[in-house]
Amino acid sequence: MGALLALARGIDRINEFIGKSVSWLILVAVLVSAINAAIRKIFDVSSNAWLEAQWYLFGAAFLLAAAYTLKQNEHIRIDIVYGAFSRRIQHWIDLFGHVFFLMPFLVLMLWLMFPWLMMSVRSGEVSTNSGGLIIWPAKSLLLIGFGLLFLQGISEIIKKVGVMLGLIPDPHTFTGHHGAAEAFVEEEGI
Repeated sequence: MGALLALARGIDRINEFIGKSVSWLILVAVLVSAINAAIRKIFDVSSNAWLEAQWYLFGAAFLLAAAYTLKQNEHIRIDIVYGAFSRRIQHWIDLFGHVFFLMPFLVLMLWLMFPWLMMSVRSGEVSTNSGGLIIWPAKSLLLIGFGLLFLQGISEIIKKVGVMLGLIPDPHTFTGHHGAAEAFVEEEGI
């Protein structure tokens, strides 16, 4: 189990680095949007390529940060139901969800996306918009994003088993905003 926990730590480091790095793509997308809008207003010139570049940048940030979001335990869940259970039951719910829902979905997505991406690369697929960009870089971001999420899913399963066996401390001692508020109140003595 020690080797698996080391693998999980390595995956976590990679996804943390990528997740924090791609957050800057949002700023770049905003700058591209602002510059494109200014040029359109001042010079009455527009380009579909710049609009599509914005979408690519935002999509890259969203897709490449999804694994980091899973690592941080920030994906949406129904906290009203989930939060009513003990932490032990929550671990079992997470493990079950990761193994039987998340991982099969990711395997299916990766299996279907690879040939779809290769077909786009081979055909030199280009946007149907006038002056648009080539499509395969955006499709490759989908594949990379789901690949990183798959790796993080493996990491989360390993860590969840490690926590349940008592080998590592629970990295998320509370879940959701309600748990965070309760921890704050306890800490501050309010």
